[in-house]
Amino acid sequence: MAEDLSKVADFLFETGTLKNARRTGWWMAGVRDPESIAEHSWRTSLLASVIASLEGADPARAALMAVWHDSQESRTGDVNHLGKKYMGQEADPVQVTADQTAGMPESLAKSIQDTVAEYEARQSPEAVCARDADKLECLLQGIEYKAQGYEHAQRWIDNSRARLVTDSAKRLADELLDRGSLGWLKTVMGES
Repeated sequence: MAEDLSKVADFLFETGTLKNARRTGWWMAGVRDPESIAEHSWRTSLLASVIASLEGADPARAALMAVWHDSQESRTGDVNHLGKKYMGQEADPVQVTADQTAGMPESLAKSIQDTVAEYEARQSPEAVCARDADKLECLLQGIEYKAQGYEHAQRWIDNSRARLVTDSAKRLADELLDRGSLGWLKTVMGES
């Protein structure tokens, strides 16, 4: 008999809400329509695979952790650092994930829970790379917002750069800061 996938279907609709949920910290920088949590997670996944490849870790594993790193926010919302100051105990991502995956086929639930737990523990090289990807994506988004005129984004750029751990992420951050958000276009167009 086939496994019941109704809880999986519910979860897919639930996590789809992340496409509309905004990263609220950017509002403090004056960004009117900040990126969604899903947009952030997508680029974080790309960055995790890049950093892991450069660091000699498993890029697929790092990218998988980055995909799941904010999935809990479909239940908790994106609470920025200032908001967390007033919330008391912060929601445990491992517990939220356990609640989200309750009733799913056991092998799937375990796979998701293990991935989130590994990311949160930050012990494996892949988890460290995924965490650096999260911070590097914030830095990268900050550079883009600053180029759009949001000068207060500099705080996010500086804070994100200071939290990077791997040499590859630090080097990438420096390169991103040197090139700017349209450096790639100038290169492609043959401009100096």
